[in-house]
Amino acid sequence: MSVPSKTEILEWLKANPRASGKRELARAFNVKGAARIELKRLLREMQDEGLIAKRNKRIRPPGELPPVTMLRALPPDGDGDVFAEPEAWEEDQEPPRILVLPKKGDPALGPGDRFLARLRPVEGEFALNYEARLIKKIQASPNRILGIYREGGRILPVSKRSDKEWLVPEGASDGAKDGELVEAEQLSGPRMGLPRARVVERLGDPSAPRQVSLIALHEHDIPDAFSDKVIAEAEAAQPAPLARREDLRDLPLLTIDPADARDHDDAVAAFPDDDPKNQGGHIVWVAIADVAHYVRPGTALDREARARGNSTYFPDRVSPMLPEALSANLCSLHEGQDRACLAIRMVLNAEGEKIGQRVTRGLMRSAASLTYEQAQAMADGALDLTTELNTAIDHLYAAYRAAAGARDRRQPLELDLPERRVELDAEGQVAAIRLRDRLDAHRLIEEFMILANVAAAEALEALRRPCLYRVHEEPNPDKLDALRETVEGLGLTLAKGQAVRTSHLNQILSGARGTDAEELVNMQVLRAQTQAYYAPENFGHFGLNLAKYGHFTSPIRRYADLVVHRALMGELAPEEMEDLAKIADHISKTERRSMEAERDTVDRYVAHYLSDREGAEFPGRISGVAKFGLFVKLDETGADGLIPISTLGREYFHFDPEALILIGERSGTRYTVGQRAMVRLAEVTPVTGGLRFELLSAEGTGTVPRSKGRRGATPRRKLAKSKIAKAKAARKARRR
Repeated sequence: MSVPSKTEILEWLKANPRASGKRELARAFNVKGAARIELKRLLREMQDEGLIAKRNKRIRPPGELPPVTMLRALPPDGDGDVFAEPEAWEEDQEPPRILVLPKKGDPALGPGDRFLARLRPVEGEFALNYEARLIKKIQASPNRILGIYREGGRILPVSKRSDKEWLVPEGASDGAKDGELVEAEQLSGPRMGLPRARVVERLGDPSAPRQVSLIALHEHDIPDAFSDKVIAEAEAAQPAPLARREDLRDLPLLTIDPADARDHDDAVAAFPDDDPKNQGGHIVWVAIADVAHYVRPGTALDREARARGNSTYFPDRVSPMLPEALSANLCSLHEGQDRACLAIRMVLNAEGEKIGQRVTRGLMRSAASLTYEQAQAMADGALDLTTELNTAIDHLYAAYRAAAGARDRRQPLELDLPERRVELDAEGQVAAIRLRDRLDAHRLIEEFMILANVAAAEALEALRRPCLYRVHEEPNPDKLDALRETVEGLGLTLAKGQAVRTSHLNQILSGARGTDAEELVNMQVLRAQTQAYYAPENFGHFGLNLAKYGHFTSPIRRYADLVVHRALMGELAPEEMEDLAKIADHISKTERRSMEAERDTVDRYVAHYLSDREGAEFPGRISGVAKFGLFVKLDETGADGLIPISTLGREYFHFDPEALILIGERSGTRYTVGQRAMVRLAEVTPVTGGLRFELLSAEGTGTVPRSKGRRGATPRRKLAKSKIAKAKAARKARRR
């Protein structure tokens, strides 16, 4: 029998995807003897022409996959759907698009997870080739690394938390060049030696402007692009009509934001209360963009916003929770533009206590968009705009002074920690590192937002509707013990044997104010606090000293606020109510992720800023003590760097983790948090944000001691150990 034609072979392969080997093909067409040689030649010719592809001794049309295939999961798209790609794909064309259809009971698939799946071809579906049903999950997603590729097949991590190099086998570099920033994933390999990885994405020059925030986006898996469907939904939104909304356009509502604000989602107004029963009282309005009107439950916009959890802000860019069509337009309260809002009208008495509130859905028009500096200058009489705006500012500050009095009596935690601000030039290079100013204008907006957040939580409880509370629990007793020991060494007292209140901590902070220990005490009080989180149950807010607290004021950038808005309007979907605990846990995690990314980015920018000042000397203060060395914060930039313990002198240092002290075994030199220090910048690693210092001198120790050998060390070592043991015993006795 003669060999089949090319058309017959292609039709048979399509009809028999499971049996696609050369042997099955010969048996199907009864090809025997010398005809087998001709069949082999014909198959090679078809392969060269691109009519068929050969993988693992299987023959099939190019682009087609066998019914059972090993796949790798991709990140969910904007609709929450999970797609996958073949684990092994060596053809020139793009791999087929595969949609994973999960069944009840299937394990969850994360990006990079490998799994065996049964495929079903999809006919006539645009941009979709297969549907996949999971058979077995083979392996969780491999570890990923962001690093600098080095010639010879090495990757140096950019994270300060990882100092181990990765080895890239031949053929797994994706063409990466020496010095290029790459993302790689771990490969299986021998347990001993360096971990192996393959490059999955090349990200370019790590020293290029604006690359710093890109590193943070990749390192922390923060999404930076929206799907076409999400963007289409946002761009299709139309301005909300007045309809049943309350018309608030005559109110003197103002937005007061930083000069570089990317969105304006809150506006405030205040005026004296004309109710004779509330002499000296104030009416305060807080109006927030009505994001819930545009982002409806179950839409692609909503799924994407929930997945992101919040916006993430960097000095040069923002990874927003919502597309620009909403965050920078319809949900941004631009001056002179009608905007849909959710507003709370609050009544304050003459002492600043909130005695009434009302929530309404309205239509507002911002009378002006001011910066904090402009608002403060108007309040101080240094800037005169219009009579109406001057009056509006006067009324706002009058209401704030009353509310601030109530706040002082409530005694929330009064931490004062300066915040670094990175200023970039037009080329994206660091122009300056400054500390953010704290004006009364900042405190005014902060206080009115807190009042509105409390009012929202109280309103939901009155309506008996679910709420996402912002929870900040009381400090851990062990951390309070460590704080107590630190401040006692400074001559301050934290009472023991009673429930710690914010007023007790404020007494410590007040006692340190204006002294060299002020920043140290603020840092130690902060470290004693628990981390705030979201929860559907109310456990109070310790730091603000409030019994009920939600987040209502920033639905553009926080999903928690969007949930609260829906609850206030009675628009929570049933599945949202069921999943409230899951939503709270997820957005608490995304918030921490963003905080870490933002902090890492500032560290890297500061390192870039200092990269040409190696060898320079700086004054600072010891901000942390660990068994491996000292951390020092510079006065000039607030930058933190490490002094390795090996550079402190040729002697052994005992580390007391409770008192946070390093004590030299022979010299008795003591290093503790808060000491003034003069350091030399020894090494800068901009790509990780790492700074290494050399200690020149420290307050109370003189110059850094250098060991002269081990002779005569035994008695001093015993004496030092004895002192340490006695000190620890004394501390335990005090605790008992």
